Amino acid sequence: MNKHKFTYEKSGVNIAAADKFVRFISKISNKNNKNKKFQNIGGFGSISNIPGNLKKPKIVASTDGVGTKVEIANILNKYDTIGIDLVAMCVNDLIVQGAKPILFLDYISINKINLKKLKSILKGIVKGCKLSGCELVGGETAEMPDTYEKGKFDIAGFSVGLVDQKKILHTKKIKKNDLVLAIPSNGIHSNGYSLVRYVLNKKKINIKKNKFLKKELLKPTKIYVKEILNLTKYNLINGCANITGGGLADNIKRVIPEKLTANINLSSIKTKKIFKWLKKNKITDKEMLKTFNCGVGFCIIIKSKNLKKIKKFFTKEFEPYVIGKIISGKNKIKLNEKINWS
Repeated sequence: MNKHKFTYEKSGVNIAAADKFVRFISKISNKNNKNKKFQNIGGFGSISNIPGNLKKPKIVASTDGVGTKVEIANILNKYDTIGIDLVAMCVNDLIVQGAKPILFLDYISINKINLKKLKSILKGIVKGCKLSGCELVGGETAEMPDTYEKGKFDIAGFSVGLVDQKKILHTKKIKKNDLVLAIPSNGIHSNGYSLVRYVLNKKKINIKKNKFLKKELLKPTKIYVKEILNLTKYNLINGCANITGGGLADNIKRVIPEKLTANINLSSIKTKKIFKWLKKNKITDKEMLKTFNCGVGFCIIIKSKNLKKIKKFFTKEFEPYVIGKIISGKNKIKLNEKINWS
């Protein structure tokens, strides 16, 4: 008779550690949601109220991750900002249609539960939710020893927003002669990190010893919720685009109606130091524009008469500026001139 007992823990999964982490999440959630009617953390599903001020509420949902930016976090052993990135990647998509983020859930898959690492990630998620005015209502943590190498993990997020039907930002609102404004990014945000890591490996750069890169590569994605929702509240924008994977061209053309073109002047873009550094590493302009936001984190399309009013809703660091105009055309996007990398 075999005296050796097989257990889940022997296979590499620690239920006790997972339970401890759930209790930590519950503690943080309760602390940040004192007036909440429902207790969600630890349950099988999350219950939330639907705001009663919307006459014809429509649900908008988004899911995303932060890609290989998690590898930079692993190299630097710093995990307190990628949770902000995770929330940002989801909620910045919701506001494109005018939706207010209401709730957020996370999924963390990891080689082995490391409470210190998980708590740090979660604190970032909580901060991201606070910045975007939504509620962390639950999530899932999966310990997967054979799927991930030692120390490796991945995170994904899911967010739900609500918008009143009359406030939805339809493409039909965009008209000829509207202005295209760039809202500055906070840096690379959460796209293009596979190329960033390729450059680092080829150049044999140790980011632990490089103060500039150490600071820049983990800068959290800017959350644009507050500013954009204020603009939609006062009907100051006709459309907007979150500049993520695919860059400026691919994301703007997604919101441009038929028979119109966003005529973009690339020389107007205010680039940041990190993109100038990347450009020096034998990356073409085309590749830069396709892979990175190049300094433009979000775009809004407005009536020219609203330009001065709009700027009042932003801090100086993220003040929007004109990079183009809506004209007649078939291709939806037209890029003119070149970005100034100097």
